[in-house]
Amino acid sequence: MASDLEKQAKEAFIDDHFELAVDLYTQAIDLNPNSAELFAERAQANIKLNNFTEAVADANKAIELDPSLSKAYFRKGTACMKLEEYQTAKAALETGASLAPEDQRFTNLIKECDQCIAEETGVIANQSSEITIPDTPTNDASTDVVQPVNELANQVTVAAAKPKPKYRHEFYQKPEEVVVTIFAKGIPANNVSVDFGEQILSVTIDVPGEDAYHFQPRLFGKIVPSNCRYDVLSTKVEIRLAKAELIHWTSLEFSKENTVPLRVNASVVGASRPTYPSSKPKRVDWDKLEAEVKKEEKDEKLDGDAALNKFFRDIYADADEDTKKAMRKSFVESNGTVLSTNWKEVGSKKVEGSPPDGMEMKKWEY
Repeated sequence: MASDLEKQAKEAFIDDHFELAVDLYTQAIDLNPNSAELFAERAQANIKLNNFTEAVADANKAIELDPSLSKAYFRKGTACMKLEEYQTAKAALETGASLAPEDQRFTNLIKECDQCIAEETGVIANQSSEITIPDTPTNDASTDVVQPVNELANQVTVAAAKPKPKYRHEFYQKPEEVVVTIFAKGIPANNVSVDFGEQILSVTIDVPGEDAYHFQPRLFGKIVPSNCRYDVLSTKVEIRLAKAELIHWTSLEFSKENTVPLRVNASVVGASRPTYPSSKPKRVDWDKLEAEVKKEEKDEKLDGDAALNKFFRDIYADADEDTKKAMRKSFVESNGTVLSTNWKEVGSKKVEGSPPDGMEMKKWEY
């Protein structure tokens, strides 16, 4: 059955029915999920539909199933070129070229990749920016046609209505990293696969007996894959993306409509307290509120005993250690009738009580 679906998918691809080809390959994969060939072919169909993040995910899966499948590396390199992930593309293409040294397509695309890397880093190569990639005979039923990256803007994207995702996700960021949380409860770690590219995140949660969950956004900014990591927890999958540049991401996913990001001053941000999302309409600055309360207490005008008590509290608060000891000792030993600030005077003897005029002290009998 899977072989029949694969044959129909190849025929649909040849007839330029790329959406149908993707659907048929998907059905075939459901029946034969360990076929690297099927994932590599679906990657090519996704490239034709400009579904480049999905194509990278399919190519990665094909490579995982069969690391010797050269065309999987070619498909990954092609898709990454379209996503302007030139370093990732070059690494994949070089690996593929080592597996198929006779395939001239790898050599040609690596040259184009080097050109793009040079331009991206500000070192413009002297070679022509127009690189023609000749058709090379292949045993595949589908034909990989590599178009220059600058033609991407002229291609028409076929947008399909996407169903509601199986798991909810959200993100927050710090100056140096973005933290993505996927709320998937009770998922075994061996059922979660996460791949990092220069500007792509690919997450797959594949639980036996359930539909696989795929989350493959092209990210707002570039990341450092080697510094990224993820943890599978009891209630969620937490992914930490290390930013390649200290810029503020206005969204998680890349969009041409996004405004130019602002560069974050890490030293300034790091010196301030972190803020967290809240459902409250307004965040309370407790430090400021405490300072205001203290100022009000200090400026408060009191009368009578309240004013006297405040006066003594202020003296005690601003006093040195000897003065505080003198005040405590004299107050306790005199039963609250004497309050001295001279430790030299009261430190070496017991302080006797001194009742107000017209009153006398009596010893309390238990």
